[in-house]
Amino acid sequence: MRLTRTSDLWWKNAVVYCLDVETYQDSDGDGTGDFAGLTQRIDHLVRLGVTCVWLMPFYPTRERDDGYDITDFYAVDPRLGTLGDFTEFVRTARDRGIRVIADLVVNHTSDHHPWFQDARSSRTSKYRDWYVWCDSPPEDGPEGVVFPDVEKSVWEYDETTEQYYLHRFYKQQPDLNVANPAVRDEIARIMGFWTQLGLSGFRVDAVPFLLETDGQEDADQLPDPHEYLADLRSFLGRRSGDAVLLGEVNLPYPDTAKFFGDSESSRGDELTMCFDFIGMQQMYLSMARGEAAPLAAALRERPAAPRDAHWATFVRNHDELTLDKLDDDERAEVFAAFGPDKEMQLYDRGLRRRLPPMVDGDRRRVELAYSLLFSLPGTPVLFYGEEIGMGENLAAEGRQAVRTPMQWTPDKSGGFTAGEGVELPNPVVTGTFGPTKVNAHDQAHDPDSPLGRMRTLIERYRETPELAWGDYRVIDADDPGVLVHLSSLEGGAVLVLHNFSERSVTASVDVPGLRGGRLLTDVFTGDTLKSAAAGLVDVALDPYGYRWLRVNTPLDDPDRATAV
Repeated sequence: MRLTRTSDLWWKNAVVYCLDVETYQDSDGDGTGDFAGLTQRIDHLVRLGVTCVWLMPFYPTRERDDGYDITDFYAVDPRLGTLGDFTEFVRTARDRGIRVIADLVVNHTSDHHPWFQDARSSRTSKYRDWYVWCDSPPEDGPEGVVFPDVEKSVWEYDETTEQYYLHRFYKQQPDLNVANPAVRDEIARIMGFWTQLGLSGFRVDAVPFLLETDGQEDADQLPDPHEYLADLRSFLGRRSGDAVLLGEVNLPYPDTAKFFGDSESSRGDELTMCFDFIGMQQMYLSMARGEAAPLAAALRERPAAPRDAHWATFVRNHDELTLDKLDDDERAEVFAAFGPDKEMQLYDRGLRRRLPPMVDGDRRRVELAYSLLFSLPGTPVLFYGEEIGMGENLAAEGRQAVRTPMQWTPDKSGGFTAGEGVELPNPVVTGTFGPTKVNAHDQAHDPDSPLGRMRTLIERYRETPELAWGDYRVIDADDPGVLVHLSSLEGGAVLVLHNFSERSVTASVDVPGLRGGRLLTDVFTGDTLKSAAAGLVDVALDPYGYRWLRVNTPLDDPDRATAV
């Protein structure tokens, strides 16, 4: 595929890497990561093959929700550095060919934000209508708290003005009233400010909550929330033509697809990308069962993204590994397989674990998951530490179990800080997955290490444009443990197989496009095999094994000039 045709849509075959500045690298020994430290580690990301860094919140905060309770949208938390440090990081990343996006958290603010402090001072405050207030919680208002272990209601009574305010998250995070035009204008200014400082877009936090109008007296008179999202996308495009909106939308497929925007135009005019929460959860169910069927069904059901939009795939993100879209029995299966102890679970819907400990360090199963990440259709998103096989620390509270300091070296702090006796944002991982056994330094020059294998997967992914740009279809296999899909472009195709079972298998796959006997080359090893005249191909797979097989083009196999 011609690079000149694809370069504008850089995000469609990007490798996105999510990190939290405060847990990545401490440059001054105070125990907190900072932009200066992150900048010094940028070449680790270059060597890994990352093309886009996603920054978790780095704004001033009261630290009631790991930075998601923001007190100033136009500044950097002093613990992490200055605006100058931020812009120097963005410039250095750009110099290395890496774009930067950041969390856009405008569903709510901190209750210590000056807007809310003013809003709660009087019912006639200038900022009163920037939040959602009511005399008593409406019966038809929003339901379901995000943190059920702490909050029992989405409404909190404010004694000063004797009204309730809405908060879908913690009570220290009052929801903004996005129906207010002044709030909408302010959100656009926030986006414009950070775009001007070099950001290439935003990961939009809690998109459905951002657009929700339940509980507002004039909800039926308010503009269509999707029209507002389209306006934001249009605004961002005017400020930076190649900037993206990556949306956190954890809804069933038909509902999530609406957030791409206008499907009739086949372009999409709202979110550039949506996370595939359904596919991720079905992948874990397939891994728990040792059967491909759950993930295969999800891939068949997943709506095609508009032409200028894409799905984003992930093995885990920075929150709990949510399993909320599985039914009770399915969730129990995944819990039993990967997190049987109550302390490993969170909110009765997810796991606060990383993948390597979940599979008892079985490298085959870890690699299987990341091969899926890079070969299934969608933009792959990594969470920091995944590249070296980091584990979690269950001694940390809630979601913080997976937000532990990055492990660079074998020393007791993992090379995260040089400070002695300083307080860290979260405790370092201990035991089998602690820094003495799992760290970037020891893996840097070992091609068979987790870091080495991750680099190889990324290299092959970037060399295989069919995976990101091609049409895909799931193909039936003759073994229940095997998932097969074909990604094809005009003039090229890649056949991908994954074995979810602990058995060695030889999968027989019938691919009509391979009829006449076609040569296939293993993307990783260079080994070749040939399909039968009728299009049947037999592929041997190790337990938890995977193969990426390129269907050779006429240039590789001149005797077979028929395109798939």
